[in-house]
Amino acid sequence: MKFVCEKDKILKALNSVIKAVASKTTMPILEGILIQTNDNEIKFTTYDLEIGIEYIMEAEVTEQGSTVVNAIMFSEIIRKLPDTEINITLNDSKLLVIECEGSLYKLATMNPEEFPELPQISIENSISIEQNTLKSMIRKTIFAVSIEENRPIFTGCLFKTVGNKLNVVAVDGFRLAWNSTTLSNNKNDFSAVIPGKTLNEVNKIILDSFDTITIGVSKNQALFEMDNCKIVTRLLDGEFLKYESVIPKTWETRIRTSKDSLQDCFERVSLISASSTEKEKKYPVKVLIDIGKVTISCTNQTGDAKEELYVSTEGKNLEVGFNPKYFLDALKVIEDEEVYVDFGSNISPCIISPIEEGDYTYMILPIRLKD
Repeated sequence: MKFVCEKDKILKALNSVIKAVASKTTMPILEGILIQTNDNEIKFTTYDLEIGIEYIMEAEVTEQGSTVVNAIMFSEIIRKLPDTEINITLNDSKLLVIECEGSLYKLATMNPEEFPELPQISIENSISIEQNTLKSMIRKTIFAVSIEENRPIFTGCLFKTVGNKLNVVAVDGFRLAWNSTTLSNNKNDFSAVIPGKTLNEVNKIILDSFDTITIGVSKNQALFEMDNCKIVTRLLDGEFLKYESVIPKTWETRIRTSKDSLQDCFERVSLISASSTEKEKKYPVKVLIDIGKVTISCTNQTGDAKEELYVSTEGKNLEVGFNPKYFLDALKVIEDEEVYVDFGSNISPCIISPIEEGDYTYMILPIRLKD
């Protein structure tokens, strides 16, 4: 195997596939990148048995072949080489030789025949969506994915199509994030729960562009496919929360306010809520709604904080407690200038939604306040 390529092109490929390299494994082959030539193309593949990524790039290939090399070592060497052409050769001793200007490296390789094949997916349903739209939908939901492994189904996002709508939903037991967009090509309705880990990596690879990405699903696998990159992942098993039935349709108290002003208030009060003297303990903030005003406050051993914000209010006065992080996570991804915050009672969920968008809803469960 012998080829020549530009550093920036091979680095882009390596940055894409490195996400699926196994970090803790008893199988050294999974710590490697499979490198294969095909005419004047190079295919890089990584697979940790949960997520697999293939990336194809053009190169000047003079000898065909394949090999597996340690992913971290290979990518770090490439990263630190000069910004010019790189010559890569698999020599007769099965060493991968990397040459660039005055630099010369030789890396041990592994048998490519031992590298596990990516699952062959029999696509049952698929959709195409612009990459910038998918990127936005992941960003607006992924933070609400659960990190608790005792409920694996909630460690992923639900992708559900209904007619020409794609809904992406994340829930962790204390909050829920829902985002929706209109599709142009959905043929059959489907639902699939895609691991949050996979979506984080997809989000790093896809571009903020109008180029499309195809998402295909089978019974237990999903495939994300772009022009030169393919990502395969397992789906999560189990029954996802019936989110349509848990999101309140009515409210007793509503405020309308500047998103940035509300976010600033919560950020300042959360400095007191996240107690510096008791690192493990998080204190709730108290939200007091009166006519034309909302007061956000917190008191603990560190001190106390109070923020008053003049807002538009409708309905009843209310006092309720929340984890401020949950509010901040939602407000940070809302792009509208103003938001509605709807409340029921002091023990029922609160709903944050942008005034203009209408395709995004965020639900938070309150925390009981001590008397």
